[in-house]
This record gives sequence, structure tokens and C-alpha cells, in this order.
Amino acid sequence: MPPSTLLDMIVIGSGPAGQRAALQAAKAGKKVLIVEDCGALGGGCVHTGTLPSKSFRESVYRWSLSSRGSLGTEGENPEMQAVVELPDISRLMKRVERVVTSEEKIIADQLKRNKITIKLGRATFLSANQVEVASSEGKQVFEAKFVVIAVGANPVTPSHLPIDGTHIFDSNTIFQIKKIPRSLVVLGGGIIGCEYASMFSTAGTHVSIVDKRHEILASVDREIVNHLVERMSSQGLEILLECEATKVEKKTNGVAVHLSSGRIIQADAVLVALGRHGNTKNMGLSGAGIEADPRGLIKVGPHFQTSQPNVYAVGDVIGFPALAATSMEQGRLASCHAFGIESTVMSPHFPAGIYTIPEISTIGKSEEELLADGMDVVAGRARYRELARGQIVGDHWGLLKMLVDRKTLKIHGVHIIGDSAADLIHIGQAVMSFGGDVTYFIRNVFNYPTLAEAYKTAAFHAINQIRGVTTTR
Repeated sequence: MPPSTLLDMIVIGSGPAGQRAALQAAKAGKKVLIVEDCGALGGGCVHTGTLPSKSFRESVYRWSLSSRGSLGTEGENPEMQAVVELPDISRLMKRVERVVTSEEKIIADQLKRNKITIKLGRATFLSANQVEVASSEGKQVFEAKFVVIAVGANPVTPSHLPIDGTHIFDSNTIFQIKKIPRSLVVLGGGIIGCEYASMFSTAGTHVSIVDKRHEILASVDREIVNHLVERMSSQGLEILLECEATKVEKKTNGVAVHLSSGRIIQADAVLVALGRHGNTKNMGLSGAGIEADPRGLIKVGPHFQTSQPNVYAVGDVIGFPALAATSMEQGRLASCHAFGIESTVMSPHFPAGIYTIPEISTIGKSEEELLADGMDVVAGRARYRELARGQIVGDHWGLLKMLVDRKTLKIHGVHIIGDSAADLIHIGQAVMSFGGDVTYFIRNVFNYPTLAEAYKTAAFHAINQIRGVTTTR
């Protein structure tokens, strides 16, 4: 493809957002180039983020079930039993390696089937229409009517917390760790920090979460978070709030983490999970007349256009919600808008999945947000321990919480913690998206025994409260 060739679209980044932008344009018959500088297709999502972490979680979770008994004693979750021996990380990583290799091949095959040109190299803007790509083939200049920035984000690395890949890690380097540590300090109580904290805790590591805020997972319904905290605490995980690490001192056999509270924690390793910043450095945004904010994020309009109308930005590089699923849809919608393909705006009812152990998934507003808005809602609850399937799978902690408008019966939020939460949430999503109300779950039949029955149980609980029927849950 010579530099003089005018393309329809250049997509910078091959993660979820970039893939969908490129595929949508290609399926509309457009000539598309996708550029990836990580050395392999899939971006951070496939190689350092979503897929590796969720694959590792699955390995740890299955190990915990097999190593601690299938059901445990009556009333006891098997994951609460004492750990005799830490798992071999090389065995846990086999699933990660298999999933990453398979997904990279699937992505490559899909892009090639759709006749999308692939360049592994570094993209730099020369103008709003021209991009220089530095690769093993040298430097080439490509021009296109539209450009999509889908470069994702990387972990924030404060200067006083230097990542060394030996004792101090971030989410990009954590799988360089040589063995499951006996003790781990996680700096940051956001989604990534809590996910890894729960994984390592389940694997038998003594974990301490440190966060300068007064609560973890601040955007999640508090009742759900309290359930997670209770579960984590039962495994010996410690949560230290309203303090932060001022220094990490390397020792012969680990590290000493100095906290602003004056406490010093001795640990085998540290995981720094203090947020992420956009990967916009050194890509020549100024050459295209575009600016990024101090966090490296790019501001976009309702159709994901930047300050240059022919340049779009999608995915983690534009900030919230920074989910793989929403990034995919942003990429697709950006291409639709660029080429005048009929589409709708993104639905406000999109789910969020937090892959802690147990996993959490939510859609809509939390109870705290709805009450702050002055809404009169009731919370219908279903506990997994009351479901036959909950007993079968051994999940005695799970909870589904449905927030229902007392007058209209409309559902304003569903919040789940427990087995299959990220799958179950889509039932609530569908009903909310189509304007259904809580009576849908009462009128319809659910397979038995399933965890999906939790919706029906929660619906009856909500309706009974609205009717003034006294119930205790």
C-alpha cells in the first residue's frame, strides 16, 4: 500500500474499540488500515488487561474449589477453608497463555477476512488526515478521510513507587511474578485493585488493600460492596482506608511499605493500582490539532468526534466508562457516524462487570444515588442461599438486589454479587431497556433450578414491600 493511496479510514489501536471501528468500516466496503504498536494484535485488553486477568481469575477460582473440597461443611463456603499450600503460578498461567494465543489468532483472522490492512508499528500524526507509521519495514505515510484513535490506557506509575517487575508491580507486569506471594500489598481500592486483591487472597495470599479514600469501589452500591468486604475479610484480607503509601523500601526478601498513617507493612510484593492514563504520549496529537488532558485523555463529542471532526477517539482513551464492552460499541458507532451508516446512540443501560471473587455486576443507579435523586424506591432482594441452584453450586454469599419505583414499578437498577453475576445482569438489562417493570419477573416462568430465579424472588420481595406485606430478608 503506497503512501499516496488514499484510505477511507486509519484506526490506531487494535483493542476492542479499534477492532470494532475497523470491522464496521470494512463491512461497509471501505478501505481500512489498522495500526498496533504493542507488537501483537489485541492491544492491552488481550495481552495485559481484561483477558489475562479474567483467565487468571478463573484458574484461581477453580483451583480454590478443587483444593478445598466441593461443598465444604454445612453452612460453610469451601473458599473459606484454610489453605495448606499455595498454588503453582505456572499451572495457573496455562489458561492465560492459551486464551491470549487463541484470541490473538481469532482477531488476526477476522481482520484479514474483512480485508483490513494490518501494520504493527508506531503511529504518529502529521496532520488530521496523515499518519506516519514506523515499523520493521521503516517509515510509511498513510492518508485517510477519517482517523480513529483507539490507543487505550496504561497504569499510572507514581515516581515514588517504581515498578521493577520483581517486588513492585502494576497491572501490566503482575504476571511477571515468579510465584504466588505469601503476602501482598495492593495500593488502590478501585476495580483493578479489588479484582487482583480478591484473586490473590483466594489463592492463599495475605492481602492488604490500601486506599486514601474512605471506601473502596466508590461507584458501586454500598450494600453490594459491604457483602464483598465481608467476604474478603472472612479470607483474612485487610482493608486500610484514608491512608496511602509514601515509600516502598526494598528488602532482601520483599518490601516494606511505609504508609501515611505511620504504619509499615512487610510484604513479599506490592501491586500499584492507582488509576490509568491515556496512551496519547508521543503520538503527535498536536500535528492533528488535538489536545489531551493531564491524564492523557481526549475529549470527544456525542458521536466520538474530537476537536477535528474527521478524527474520532474511542475506548479507554476517552475515559469513563472504560469498559471493553462499551469500547466495542463506541468504535462501531464512530465508524457508523463517519460513513453515514444509520445507527442509534449508545443505550444508557449498559452493564458493568467487576471480576472479583465473588464477581459483581451492576446496571442502573445504586440505591444511594436514587435516594439522593429523591426517588421513592424499594429494594427487592434474593439471596443465593435461598435458591436451590445456590445450594447446588455452593454459593452461600450471593445476592441480587433490584431497585423498583414504588409508584410506577419500573426498575431503576439491578446489582448482583455472586456466581455468574456478569451473565445474570443481562436479564435485568433487557427488561430495563425495553421499558418493562417488576411484574415481568412475576408473570414469567424461570428454569428450575437456576440462579436466574433470583429475579423472580427479588421481584416478589419488592412487590410485597410495596403492598405493605411484612417480610424479613
